[in-house]
Amino acid sequence: MADPKIVQKKPYVMEMKAGKYAYCTCGLSKKDPFCDGAHKGGEFKSKVVILEEDTKVAWCGCKHSSKGAFCDGTHNKI
Repeated sequence: MADPKIVQKKPYVMEMKAGKYAYCTCGLSKKDPFCDGAHKGGEFKSKVVILEEDTKVAWCGCKHSSKGAFCDGTHNKI
């Protein structure tokens, strides 16, 4: 699998409402950290994330987190 584009080397920290979100895994979306379909025709797919309650989220900006859509600090090592 190809490496995703590193959009930024820090998380997107956001207050989120409960609901379903499509996280961008390729790094090509103009709506990052959310998917806008820019991956179409490639090997990437969005990651659906369901938040059960309103919460603050640190979405991964480097696209290399071992926690998928959520930041784990990997951006500090790349």
